[in-house]
Amino acid sequence: QVQLVESGGGLVQAGDSLRLSCAASGRTFSSYAMAWFRQAPGKEREFVANINRFGDTTSYADSVKGRFTISRGFAKNTVYLQMNSLKPEDTAVYYCTMSGYWGKGTLVTVSS
Repeated sequence: QVQLVESGGGLVQAGDSLRLSCAASGRTFSSYAMAWFRQAPGKEREFVANINRFGDTTSYADSVKGRFTISRGFAKNTVYLQMNSLKPEDTAVYYCTMSGYWGKGTLVTVSS
């Protein structure tokens, strides 16, 4: 049974930083690419960033490029999303996904 557990969300002000974590279990972590998506209130879920199984190739949505960084820690079976220079429009529930499985999400709220 695959389990993905996100953490690290919270309420911050515009310009602040947060680091989200997603702990994975139930599958061989290093065998799968992983990704972060987000869903803002009243909007559809959208892609944020992904990282390949080796951790050396990443891609980002244009809206977060240059501000967010995805990485993975193989020792802890965890994928991270470092979010800097946060904007109110980054407010959303952030989800991680691996091999078709999804976590329950963590809420990020950015106040202006």
